[in-house]
Amino acid sequence: MGGPSQQTIVLNGVSYRWPSRPVVVVCIDGGDPAYFDQCLQDGSVPNIRRFMADGFSAVAEGVVPSLTNPNNMSLVTGSPPSIHGISGNYFLDPDTGAEVMMNEPEHLRSSSILAEFSQLGAKVVAITAKDKLRRLLGKNLNLASGSMNFSAEKANLCSIEENGLDDILSLTGMPLPEVYSAELSLFVFEAAIRILERDRPDVMYLSTTDYVQHKYAPDTPEIDSFYAGLDAAFGRLEALGAVVAITADHGMSDKSRPDSTPNVIFLQDELDREFGEGSTRVILPITDPYVVHHGSLGGFARVYCYYGMTPGAVIRCIADLPGIEAAYDKVSACAAFDLPFDREGDVVVISDAGTAIGASEASHDLTALEGHRLRSHGGIAERRVPFILSAPLSGEYAARANAGTLRSYEIFDYAINGTA
Repeated sequence: MGGPSQQTIVLNGVSYRWPSRPVVVVCIDGGDPAYFDQCLQDGSVPNIRRFMADGFSAVAEGVVPSLTNPNNMSLVTGSPPSIHGISGNYFLDPDTGAEVMMNEPEHLRSSSILAEFSQLGAKVVAITAKDKLRRLLGKNLNLASGSMNFSAEKANLCSIEENGLDDILSLTGMPLPEVYSAELSLFVFEAAIRILERDRPDVMYLSTTDYVQHKYAPDTPEIDSFYAGLDAAFGRLEALGAVVAITADHGMSDKSRPDSTPNVIFLQDELDREFGEGSTRVILPITDPYVVHHGSLGGFARVYCYYGMTPGAVIRCIADLPGIEAAYDKVSACAAFDLPFDREGDVVVISDAGTAIGASEASHDLTALEGHRLRSHGGIAERRVPFILSAPLSGEYAARANAGTLRSYEIFDYAINGTA
């Protein structure tokens, strides 16, 4: 454990000291504060209750779009998307016109806190539930220093060369979990606990999947059971001597009608009716390989204009649609949400908490949502996330936390620099 005490890294304007004990940062995918509020009321998360009492607790703001890839990359770089470049799960490449998943390391424009520490010889462990984040999180990790990077989804394929270890199934004693399951997230924690016991890494980053939160509201027994499992894992990590820092990539909102059908504005259909086909193109950055969760319906859309169509005309067309919270031109959107200008659409459209945005109705397969209410994210309403530390803050950091808006991407700074 640990390197010379004088060693620090500096990344995106923040200096991080060498951790004096293991630091475990947890990103609960879809971990809306309402889930913790309900579980605290139900008494199913005693370790979280203790962390909140003895350590630090607040509600922070994540980045918008409130999606998995942008927020995970903000957490591990300590910066907004304008710096690291990951502005969605999915984007329209302006150079090629191709629609591309933002899962590859070449899309990431910043180094990460994980990579910087590992390059100095720290043992860094990054574990994600779904494999889509693994390559982004693992960019420039020095596996030769004892660092590791793997996903629960493909834990059976781990190798020393690719992941830094090859024995994770036997180490956990768990079978390979199904992708669409609570067990996928719980596997992340069991693996982390076993690695912390065996190798005592300096820094760990654990990212779950939001399958459970997409499927269940806070006041359900399934949520109580899932969060009780998370809570037990948090307690075990702390008992092994780690500072445990907990946040989320985004919240979660019910976006269904009273009859439980999805409440959706099919934006491409609306624009085609008004301006004709081909004049605009709607891109939904929530899109990823795991659409069973949400049918690619979220709270944030990008519109690209063609053949003389103007952003102003698009904004005027949609501004009064029921369920639309805001519409911005490119310059205004980048200024409002600190987004990379060259990866932004001509118009950004954000729905309210109870409404989802789709492209054309024909382009969405919603059969997997039958029997369940649509719960999703992406907009301003889902940017509120928990910010919980198992250890108390120094006076300096406590004052900072109370002085202004707390950003979720400050979590490593607070966990490493702000605790004793």
